[in-house]
Amino acid sequence: MDLARYIDHTLLRVDCSEADIRKLCQEAMEHGFATVCIPPFFVALVRQLLEQHSSKLRLATVVGFPLGYSCTPSKVEEIKKAADDGADEIDAVINLCAVKSSQWSFVENDIDSMCTAARLRGKKIQIALEAALLSEEEIRRLAKILLASKPDFVKASTGFNGSPTLETVYLLKESLENQIPINAAGDIHIRQEAEAFIKAGVQRISTSSGVLLMKGEPYAN
Repeated sequence: MDLARYIDHTLLRVDCSEADIRKLCQEAMEHGFATVCIPPFFVALVRQLLEQHSSKLRLATVVGFPLGYSCTPSKVEEIKKAADDGADEIDAVINLCAVKSSQWSFVENDIDSMCTAARLRGKKIQIALEAALLSEEEIRRLAKILLASKPDFVKASTGFNGSPTLETVYLLKESLENQIPINAAGDIHIRQEAEAFIKAGVQRISTSSGVLLMKGEPYAN
């Protein structure tokens, strides 16, 4: 299995440094990962770095991360800024408070606004859920909204509030009618686990353990 092409090599720690980000990019280029996913603060730097190396590595950053409950106009402005700084892909988080409050019109507008903002700038967008905190009914309701807004990916979680299970992936695939690719983001540190998610149907895996997955080495916390 060509595992590398599925991996979003991710570093979103609150205390990551420029040196950490440069190392992340070097690893991603060496292994041929799909993207690097980094904090918005470093997007302009990494765009310059990738251009210096004539790299085709895609650059992703996050919006409304990791809590998702910032106001919709703020998220839209974050998307515009990320695009201007050189991001190729946007990972935007839903408003879980609105979901739990059953404010579905708000949720629909929030998601559609983010997808539209990304498309107007010619960027791909992943909409991040927090599947571990959602009921099956909420996931199915969100899927209907996502099918209308058509993001490029649906991300099962941010990785900050639990991780997806294979059962979650199967539920998302069914609810999304196999029309939107799924990203399994979270605590995936073992190659066999990553391969199991891919066999279940995910098209991306966002993880900070990409190098370990490639080497097949055990994860040490």
